[in-house]
Amino acid sequence: MSDLLTALALVLALEGTLYALAPGGMKAVMRAALETPDRVLRGVGLFALALGVLIVWLLRG
Repeated sequence: MSDLLTALALVLALEGTLYALAPGGMKAVMRAALETPDRVLRGVGLFALALGVLIVWLLRG
């Protein structure tokens, strides 16, 4: 449970850093995401999911 909370805290820290350093860039990313077809977003999301699971599996192996 501690690892999960640590991971969530890290995600918040990274997201917060992006919004704090480049709020205009993050708005542009959101606009681009709104214009991207659902199937492309789904594919990118599945790829990110698989990559994340692979990295955790390799690190925790």
